[in-house]
Amino acid sequence: MCDQCKTSFPPSSPGLPRRNFLKILGAALSLPATLRAAEKGPPPKPQNVLSPDAALNRLIIGNHRYIDGTMRRHDFATDRPALASAQNPFAGILSCADSRIGPEYAFDTGRGDLFVCRVAGNFANEDTIASFEYAVSVLGTPLIFVLGHQACGAVDAAIKQIKDGVSFPGHIPSLTYALTPAVDAAGKDPGDLLTNAIKENVLLTVQKLQAAEPILSDAVSNQKLKIVGGVYDLHTGKVELVSS
Repeated sequence: MCDQCKTSFPPSSPGLPRRNFLKILGAALSLPATLRAAEKGPPPKPQNVLSPDAALNRLIIGNHRYIDGTMRRHDFATDRPALASAQNPFAGILSCADSRIGPEYAFDTGRGDLFVCRVAGNFANEDTIASFEYAVSVLGTPLIFVLGHQACGAVDAAIKQIKDGVSFPGHIPSLTYALTPAVDAAGKDPGDLLTNAIKENVLLTVQKLQAAEPILSDAVSNQKLKIVGGVYDLHTGKVELVSS
């Protein structure tokens, strides 16, 4: 689980095992919605209480500022007291772990705005799905954005493994295995295989999250949650939507 996901739990539980995370999530979800709302109190960042469409629009506008070099000055000191005991991020981001991709920068956001999970290849596994279930059900996050990027090394490794028979050491094959469906699907399309596979991986991940039962799929069906995806251009910084 990513470090940002751990911040919601007491510091007395370092390296919180996944089974304990799921117990906490289950306990939180078993409470009536009104009781959960009462326990949480007012949101620490009222401006983050948005509809799914408004949340997506805020990401797009923030990306435009990032591209233009007109990013806002974020007052982290002022935000710190309000965020010390609660959070209400307006978007969840599933991003690649690539060091050149910083979701908070790319969308010009501050602390407490984004609930970010990162893994090389930005694919969804059980841990990321569980993390976003927590964000949606407990934190009220209205948007999940799958953020792929140009020249993704994890996708390229999957292509080399499939097309050239290259083998990788350690646990790297677990990444290439997860990305194989995207490479296989992209192989049917004309054009550059890597570019197509990166886009296909975003689309397949969006579909997987939308279908994740029962929490995410129900939230999508009830129009409380939107799940979309885009690809980040390393040269321009622009995030191009590939699903909406």
